[in-house]
Amino acid sequence: MSGLPLYVIKVGSSTLLHPQVFAEIAAVRRRGARVLLVAGGAEGIERHYRSIGRAMPELTLRNGDTVRYCPPEEMPHIVAAYRRVTLPVVEAGLTAHGLGVFTAVAAQGGLVTGRVNRPLRVLADGRSKVVRDHRAGTAEEVDTERLGALLDAYDVVCLSPPVRDAEGGSELNVDADVLAATVANALGADHLRLVTGTAGILTDPADPGSTLHDAFPGTAGPYAGGRMKQKVRAAELGLRGTADVAVTGPHTMAEPGGWTRFWAAEEPAADLALLSRTVQIPSTSYDEHELVDYLVRWCREREIRAWRDEAGNLVAERGTGPRTLLLLGHLDTVPFTWPVRWESGADGEEGAENAVLHGRGSVDAKASMAVFLDVLAAAPVPEGWRLRVVGAVEEEVSSSKGAFHVRDHYPADAVVVGEPSGSGALTLGYFGLFKLRVTATVRSGHSAGFQARSAPDQLIESLEAIRAAVLKEADDALSAVIDIGCSADAGSQSATGILNFRVPPAADLQALRARALEAADEGVRIEFLRATPGFSGPRSTPLAKAFSRGFGRSGIRPRFLLKKGTSDMNTLATTWRNVPMVAYGPGDAALDHTEHEHIDAAEYRRARTVLREAVTGFFALSGAGADTVRTGEVA
Repeated sequence: MSGLPLYVIKVGSSTLLHPQVFAEIAAVRRRGARVLLVAGGAEGIERHYRSIGRAMPELTLRNGDTVRYCPPEEMPHIVAAYRRVTLPVVEAGLTAHGLGVFTAVAAQGGLVTGRVNRPLRVLADGRSKVVRDHRAGTAEEVDTERLGALLDAYDVVCLSPPVRDAEGGSELNVDADVLAATVANALGADHLRLVTGTAGILTDPADPGSTLHDAFPGTAGPYAGGRMKQKVRAAELGLRGTADVAVTGPHTMAEPGGWTRFWAAEEPAADLALLSRTVQIPSTSYDEHELVDYLVRWCREREIRAWRDEAGNLVAERGTGPRTLLLLGHLDTVPFTWPVRWESGADGEEGAENAVLHGRGSVDAKASMAVFLDVLAAAPVPEGWRLRVVGAVEEEVSSSKGAFHVRDHYPADAVVVGEPSGSGALTLGYFGLFKLRVTATVRSGHSAGFQARSAPDQLIESLEAIRAAVLKEADDALSAVIDIGCSADAGSQSATGILNFRVPPAADLQALRARALEAADEGVRIEFLRATPGFSGPRSTPLAKAFSRGFGRSGIRPRFLLKKGTSDMNTLATTWRNVPMVAYGPGDAALDHTEHEHIDAAEYRRARTVLREAVTGFFALSGAGADTVRTGEVA
């Protein structure tokens, strides 16, 4: 299945009458996300029944609620309502935006299978009775392989109830919101949106402005009545998966509408909320949009100027002076997410101080981002200065799109890069990145031929020769083949490998390029994907000194690091000259990109304290004289 982010969006039949929802879905698709739409059908069913002159049977539950009665003889009419009324509306609305759409009831081909509910106890003529033939059920099994293929083939896949009965009976009518949550969990969706006719969950149904903005399991139920109960049930079911979950409206996913965000993990203390919620919004590379939106709103609620820039970065700032201290973090994470959770510390002690947050990005590098924004909101910014935070996109992939945009558009006098150094350490530099694509091509021939030499043979030999030549020039470099693949056509066979080097700051990249070209065999093509120099700064800059003082005030004896990875610091250093740069952030970098990523509250709070002291100290040092800090020059 494709690695593109996945939205599961449930839209009720009344919302399908509002064309802007189709424009919003099209915008999600244009961002590169896959979309699975679940269409509700209450109004479509009513329209269909009116058109065929058939009365819709109903049941009255013992609590007074009225539900649609679906005995076996009604199910063909329910299916017909979706196929003839609801799904054609979806297809027409989305094709009008140029999208390729696949629509089907979920029972078709067993895309979703469920089990019938227990018999219903209802009221009839004032008396209680049991109804056993009600064809209502619960979705349980999702054909993820087939749905994945459909999502890869179409711009939007739209499902609707009913689902197939696992025991072979007639189709089962299921709640569309719960169906959406079940499908989202099965597919490992990144985002689940339940679009409704109100501004999210209202704490007072008579007040359209009473949106409950944040909900945790069990907290929204008391405000939900009627069909809204099922939305809350579906939202809480969705929290068991990997998606961030929101009930949105009225009839829109966009602001200024009403959003009730559901959070699976409740923070143990208010000052950990930003960290907790930032980690709970999935943002693998190319899917940072939702996180940027959330953080822009967070900033504006605190009267911080904030926006999304042309590259998709979050930009937030206070102060209007001509000189800038830049705090540059990144928003994206590597793939594979899992449900976020807070746990007590390793010693088993309860309390916010000992709490540990588990989740993708908790170390690399959302904790750094949250620390930056907390400090931006609280630190005093002196006259003549601007404190700017940028959350860059696509740091974890080779494009580094966000950082290159920062390099070219946001000059600064000093930079703190948000990467996990640990709260008691400061990173002064990073190795550089030298990355090559090596392709070997040979004429097609039988492998049993005399002294046959395949493309993979030639590639392996060339990779080793290139590796040896580069390491001879830069013996401190680290190297790895990080990808390999083969292809063929009628006349030739090719093999391609990606050879990755981490090179020390002093390495001469032009010399490395020349050695690689000299070592390549004839018929081998080399493409230089990245040649980013290393960077290392001294401990004597005002920025490094400010951190040293911040460590001292926090009772920390710091460590100073030169890391063999690469960060956005290197990207800035390709053209910026005489700009002091360090990297700092909470967390153990050994957990980066692993399934064990976690950060404890005490570590996060220590880093926040050190950073605030460092920022305040830097401004104080910089105010001592005009030449204390040199304004950054761009080469």
